[in-house]
Amino acid sequence: MVFSLISRLIDGIKGGVVAGLKGVADIGSSIVNVVKNVTVTTLKGTKGLVVKGIEVPASIVKGAISGIAEIGESVIKAVKGVVQGTVQGVMESGGEQKEAIRGSVAQAVYSAKELGMDIGETAVEAVKGSVDAVKQVGGDTVGATKEAVIAALEAARDIGSEAFTSVKEALKTGVEGVKDIVESIKE
Repeated sequence: MVFSLISRLIDGIKGGVVAGLKGVADIGSSIVNVVKNVTVTTLKGTKGLVVKGIEVPASIVKGAISGIAEIGESVIKAVKGVVQGTVQGVMESGGEQKEAIRGSVAQAVYSAKELGMDIGETAVEAVKGSVDAVKQVGGDTVGATKEAVIAALEAARDIGSEAFTSVKEALKTGVEGVKDIVESIKE
């Protein structure tokens, strides 16, 4: 039951993102709103789905990235907007900030691995997207930064030590103010 619901969620988000971005001239600036709106609409339509846990935001990111890849857009350039739209949409739909960030950022890193993208660069964009989202909805940006960095590093650790090192270095140089957070996490 849960697996089929998650699978339908991924497919629904993918379809919504493809439909929302088809024919749009400036896809880059449209991604945040399209993903956020598809997220809010989808979560409103799933009354029985509790917006708790990291599976929902992770599924939204996975579906959105699949949709962007399907229309032939650069996924690496879209990651920040996808994560930002997902976190905003989940939080506006009653989801917790921590879970929205953890699920979104971790899935962005896993998707980067699946699609052969630069995992470090993807992690940087995902962290920036989650922090921007929290700024937009008036959440705790310091907490958001920490959660996003931890999620990116834990996902990279799951992938392997080379990915972990790549993400760790990319975050230290690519995201302002996270060096201490990154250094506090053990390999």
